[in-house]
Amino acid sequence: MEILARFRPDPHIFDALKEIEEEGNTPSQPPGELDIAWLKGRCIGVAQFEGPFVDVGHSESMACLREPLASRIVHYGLEDLDAASVRLSAPRRFTQEISRYVYDRSTREGQRRFVGIAYRSRLGDEFQNWAFFESSGGTLAWQRESQNQRIDEDDPDLLRALELLGVRLIAPG
Repeated sequence: MEILARFRPDPHIFDALKEIEEEGNTPSQPPGELDIAWLKGRCIGVAQFEGPFVDVGHSESMACLREPLASRIVHYGLEDLDAASVRLSAPRRFTQEISRYVYDRSTREGQRRFVGIAYRSRLGDEFQNWAFFESSGGTLAWQRESQNQRIDEDDPDLLRALELLGVRLIAPG
């Protein structure tokens, strides 16, 4: 969903295109269409990463982040740190600063405290996103049976994601 979201029709452009009545003046790739060639070279894999993650949308996490990030909350003109503010697509810099703050936390022994963050997608509560920090000291293990699995154009998960996003998969030509 996250990767495909950029292909959604922009509501402003989609609305403006409806008003254009000039014949032959169509975009090279209409909004909401994804060329099937985009799938080539992409794959799906499953990974297991062990270690403590911070669920930044969890009430305990927000309670711990609120005070140390207070100046950043004010800087970005946000009312408060809440579930909505940790999902904002703008200002993106604020969510990056949350990640950096979590990344910089360490134990008394100087070890990185967390191996990554977990967060709910802005595209729907049912989607959980995971981001792991490089050099976090955690263990990443790819499950071999899923590694490099090609994405087929009739993959049910792909088709459902495209449907939810209002994107059509098209063949060139």
